[in-house]
Amino acid sequence: MNRRDALSKVALLIGGTLSAPTLLAMSRAGEAKNTSMALGSFSLNDTQRKIVAEVAEHIIPRTSTPGAKDAGVPAFIEMMLNDCYKAPEHKSFLAGVSDLEKKNFLSQSKDQQIATLKQLESDTKELMKQYNVKQVKVGDNVDKETMDDASTGVPFWRLMKELTLTGYYTSEQGLKASFVYEPIPGKFESIKLKPGQKAFAY
Repeated sequence: MNRRDALSKVALLIGGTLSAPTLLAMSRAGEAKNTSMALGSFSLNDTQRKIVAEVAEHIIPRTSTPGAKDAGVPAFIEMMLNDCYKAPEHKSFLAGVSDLEKKNFLSQSKDQQIATLKQLESDTKELMKQYNVKQVKVGDNVDKETMDDASTGVPFWRLMKELTLTGYYTSEQGLKASFVYEPIPGKFESIKLKPGQKAFAY
């Protein structure tokens, strides 16, 4: 399975609820390889790229396993926004990055950066309430979130988290760090996993 194909199944990997634009973007990613789709031009400057990379690394830091930077998540985020998202998400994402730039995020200590992101998460939860976000079931293990006014765009922090997880768990490094790969599974067996043992990916 290549990375493009994995995008359509990533919701099952990360679980939980995804925003409607992200689910739509995943379907577009699969279409993009066979079409000349152009949803708009989105790009970041060098400072903005560094901010996105640092935020992604805070979401999935390098430990005994690769972090978001190691898995190429920052470049993936920019590619997905350009290729698969529309203007409302472009605008909200850039507004969020610009806000962190104004707060001199890159000059902050690690603890200050974490405090800034925790406040951003809290603010985003309040913003989502104002947008009257609703959950809609779209599959056995997948829900999507819809907003009354889609023209406002999904808030930056929500997009950042979704795209970081999507990028990481569709990368070779992310999959190898999180799952034991068995290319040719044998007979069905009920296996008890030991504490801390990786799940199996076939």
